[in-house]
Amino acid sequence: MKKRSVISAVGVLAAAGAATFAYASLYERNRFTLRRFDVPVLDPDAEPLRILHISDLHFMPDQERKVEWVSSLAALDPDFVVLTGDNIAHPEAISTLSAALAPLFTFPGAFVFGSNDYYGPVAKNPFTYFNPNREHKYGASLPTEELRRLLSGAGWVDANNATAKVTAGGRQLALAGVDDPHFDLDDYDHIAGSAPSGADLTLGLTHSPEPRVLDQMASDGYRLLLAGHTHGGQVCVPGYGALVTNCGIDRERVKGLHRYGSSWLHVSAGLGTSPYAPMRFACPPEASVLTLTPAN
Repeated sequence: MKKRSVISAVGVLAAAGAATFAYASLYERNRFTLRRFDVPVLDPDAEPLRILHISDLHFMPDQERKVEWVSSLAALDPDFVVLTGDNIAHPEAISTLSAALAPLFTFPGAFVFGSNDYYGPVAKNPFTYFNPNREHKYGASLPTEELRRLLSGAGWVDANNATAKVTAGGRQLALAGVDDPHFDLDDYDHIAGSAPSGADLTLGLTHSPEPRVLDQMASDGYRLLLAGHTHGGQVCVPGYGALVTNCGIDRERVKGLHRYGSSWLHVSAGLGTSPYAPMRFACPPEASVLTLTPAN
């Protein structure tokens, strides 16, 4: 009788595991969600400004459901679009990305790159994410310059290790961005210095929310910092949250809007996954609309 009970318990656990895997891989990873946040960073009496923040698309060819959802975001009529990297996961995914972003190219925007804009994903043991000192693995080279031409050709600002001033929603935005810190491609020293004082908004962009980058941006006076990379933890425990962040940011700020010193930080949980880990649990894919309002 005891042996039969053990076998029955194992069967129940196996069934629960299979159901959880099916939910995470077939349903939740395609449950695209729009988040909305109010961010008090503008001058007193300023009119609201809306930023659409998209990250970690990880496009594979023919992901039509995700293409349609991203394309539909143009109906939000944002004042500015920010893309914080890891756009493609396959050398032939540029046309898929282009189809998704085409309606958004009618709005001003800016972008920085992540590692999966340079190298394709590789299969990994998921437990290695608990080792912050693991060696990075490089996949096949991706068409980075073709990607850059697509985004820049649409008029979006290439903010990789660069600063820029743009007009959006009738306001002047001052941007500072770095290339992917996760693969040590960032060079903040190249752009370091106090944020322009005459801008209506100062904005810092990075793919991975590494404190070494965020600290410098906040210290230089960039009032809103945008990042991605973490996937929000991707596989989370209900009531507990992310198990890992895959970077130096603390687990409590793995996604969403938080204070970061005197600045605000928004970390997007992103819209995609690696094709080698096509699942999400308690952390649906997301994009965010940030409505900027006057600071208190």
